[in-house]
Amino acid sequence: MTLAEAKEKLTKYGQEHVLKYYNELSGEEQQELLAQIEATDMSILSACKHKEDLVKKGVLSPLAAMELEEIEQCKDGFTATGLEAIKAGKVGAVLLAGGMGTRLGSDNPKGMYNVGITRELYIFECLINNLMDVVRQADSWVHLFVMTSDKNNDATVSFLQEHDYFGYNKEYVHFFKQEMAAATDYEGKIYLEEKGKLSTSPNGNGGWFISLQTAGLLDLIHDKGIEWLNVFSVDNVLQRIADPCFVGATIQKNCVVGSKVVRKSAPDEKVGVMCLEDGKPSIVEYYELTDEMMNAKDEKGDPAYNFGVILNYLFHVKEVEELMANLPLHIVEKKIPYLDENGNPVKPEEPNGYKFESLILDMIHQMDSCLPFEVVRNREFAPIKNKTGVDSVESARALLQENGVTL
Repeated sequence: MTLAEAKEKLTKYGQEHVLKYYNELSGEEQQELLAQIEATDMSILSACKHKEDLVKKGVLSPLAAMELEEIEQCKDGFTATGLEAIKAGKVGAVLLAGGMGTRLGSDNPKGMYNVGITRELYIFECLINNLMDVVRQADSWVHLFVMTSDKNNDATVSFLQEHDYFGYNKEYVHFFKQEMAAATDYEGKIYLEEKGKLSTSPNGNGGWFISLQTAGLLDLIHDKGIEWLNVFSVDNVLQRIADPCFVGATIQKNCVVGSKVVRKSAPDEKVGVMCLEDGKPSIVEYYELTDEMMNAKDEKGDPAYNFGVILNYLFHVKEVEELMANLPLHIVEKKIPYLDENGNPVKPEEPNGYKFESLILDMIHQMDSCLPFEVVRNREFAPIKNKTGVDSVESARALLQENGVTL
């Protein structure tokens, strides 16, 4: 992009101020800024002026899950169907690993965190070990797509290369960076993070597919005949990936998306809950649950909104491709570091603007069918959000040991 082209684009969207320090930059910095301007979708920025109208919840009602008893009864048939799909190369996995270990006291990517006590055992290693169980069971490798971020890509790639992918076949590991979205003030003006850099943030966990597509990996998915993608988060060290039983159940029930769920530990547990919204599958966030919904019962007398999502989803590729153009935009109020009018860096203590995101829960709501698939909580749910306390390194270590993992 030339300077003239950049000025034309910025003028169109009222963002000319981002070139304020252009003449102070080195030639290389100028080129980097122009490239960032070219790559930034500015058509979304005006949405903050009517953000209240963007995402409104419809009428919510309970959605029953496939529970453990039914899964156990049908386990052999589900597993056989899932293994057949995996052996045929129809199942891939997408690891959302763009986060940093900041809340754990680490400056490294979160997946590099060592959860071992007497030996080194990294989060990435735990996840690959879990996937290797399926590779051995199916006697077939599964393509693993690892989504990184601008901040952690180089460190993540180097780390996995240095550790020889913890025994995984490197020909089946593919990296791609999450797309970034501009961060703005309350008037929709893009902040400058540095004199030659726009302030940006990841485009939300619903941005995984468009990021994968932008990286050119959708061509590989088509070429390899991959029909299903198991999307999972980096911070749950116990989760089963490309689980044949889960894959087979989703296929047999003719659903286009499956969602692993666990029974909530308490009515007000801070997890999103599977539900129906206007008759279609959806997820209601924990802070959106009313007292009435938390206390509602099903026909068995159990809580009606009882199954929390653990960010482990199985998507049918064809349907995801068709829905991406209609994915709603979320505008979130955040604290955004920026340069003030004198070019001095400011780290705000209160929210000062907006970040723009798309969310996986909206991908599910765009689908016609979803299978909530219950898993045993203590066997498949050990999230690491904090260093100590609830959903922490401490609690995850205890659960790993409970499941026979040597730390």
